[in-house]
Amino acid sequence: MIARGHDGIRLTLLYSSPVSSATSAPGAFDRFSRFTLLPARAIISPMTTSHLLLAAWLLIFGFGLLLRALNLRHLKRYGAVVPDGFQDAVNQATLAKTSAYTLEQSRVGLVESIPDAALLILFLFGGLLPRYDQWVATLTDSFILRGLLFFLILSGVQLIVSIPFSLYSTFRLEARYGFNTTTPRIWFTDLVKSTLLSLLLMGLLLSGALALVQASPLRWWLWVWLFFACVTIFLMYLSPYVIEPLFNKFEPVTEEGLAEEITALMIKGGLTVSKVQQVDASKRSRHSNAYFTGIGRVKRIVLYDTLISRMSHREILAVLAHEVGHWKLGHIRQRLIMTEFSALAISFLSWWLIGSGLLPPLFGLPPAPESSFMAQLLLLSFLGTLAGFPLTPLSSWLSRRHEWQADRFAMKLCNDPGALASALVKLSTENLSNFHPHPFYALWHYSHPPVVQRVARLREG
Repeated sequence: MIARGHDGIRLTLLYSSPVSSATSAPGAFDRFSRFTLLPARAIISPMTTSHLLLAAWLLIFGFGLLLRALNLRHLKRYGAVVPDGFQDAVNQATLAKTSAYTLEQSRVGLVESIPDAALLILFLFGGLLPRYDQWVATLTDSFILRGLLFFLILSGVQLIVSIPFSLYSTFRLEARYGFNTTTPRIWFTDLVKSTLLSLLLMGLLLSGALALVQASPLRWWLWVWLFFACVTIFLMYLSPYVIEPLFNKFEPVTEEGLAEEITALMIKGGLTVSKVQQVDASKRSRHSNAYFTGIGRVKRIVLYDTLISRMSHREILAVLAHEVGHWKLGHIRQRLIMTEFSALAISFLSWWLIGSGLLPPLFGLPPAPESSFMAQLLLLSFLGTLAGFPLTPLSSWLSRRHEWQADRFAMKLCNDPGALASALVKLSTENLSNFHPHPFYALWHYSHPPVVQRVARLREG
């Protein structure tokens, strides 16, 4: 849904016949039989492996809770300390408000994770998945339609579960700390638009991918990856003109002289931008931001109207110079390439695992075709969360490294180190960012360096 977001266990399983079709069409995947495992004595029983997988997930979930607790304890200990370089912008009242906001955000996130965790455990380990899979199979004999129903119904359940938390976060938490400006009508129309858009995009993507799976049992991993990659790039072109205007109003920057200064900065940085626009973000929130959107000649700069109203021109230019740095240093291209190579590897591994017949027994489920292709994709998604867990700090480190590099680029481009530091102080103070995250929590989760460290490094030059 559009919303506001492979650890292998080596084992031998008892098999004596070729792997059956993963679809409802007999014989559609007969060629997968070359992955059939030879008869062997089970080293680890299916029940044991499912317990191990559940234990691994619970350990990861518990680790997340521990990190959250460490972060809040650290904030309680140091939250009243005014950071160096923030004396002119932060007082004790601001620090108290920031601590309370961070604490409440964390509590809401914790409460929201509980039903998600309970549903996941019941669905994958409580016997609901095979029953759901069999029920969907009774609705249609079409492989593609069955896949659409399988995932769209699950997405609908996730949406329903998330709605109360979205309402609370928007109209209680954000409102209590002075950020929310949206109305129930805007919130509801956003929900309807995003849901319909998600249904459309998900329907097209799933239909296309499942059609490729059905048409090419031995090569679908390559065609599906290529299909998704092309759609991703296409949406990067399409989004600024079709998707983003569905939710916000975009117009040329109205601040006198600002557009000309931004254009001059882009020329100096060697970047071609088609448009410099502002967006009416203030009708939903008082949070501030700026971003680049699109790709190639469609690329444009978008400034929140809240950002324009609160910052000087030199601070705005410094923020944009940082974004220019990401483009000029190739960070956007690098991330896109890394994402696509990872997606290709995951696609191939998914094809191999589904063809091997390993997945259902690993979770104590019946083999294909009793466990459908869609059910096995869901099992793969769960395994992906386990495998991705140790990669989280590496991904965060790489992102923070790019941010440091973009900061240095911005200092050189603007020849004004103090401007970006001043902008970051304003952004973090006005957005009630946590000035004192626990170092290990930041190491694991922060995609940007902690703001106090960034400001200190910028002011050192």
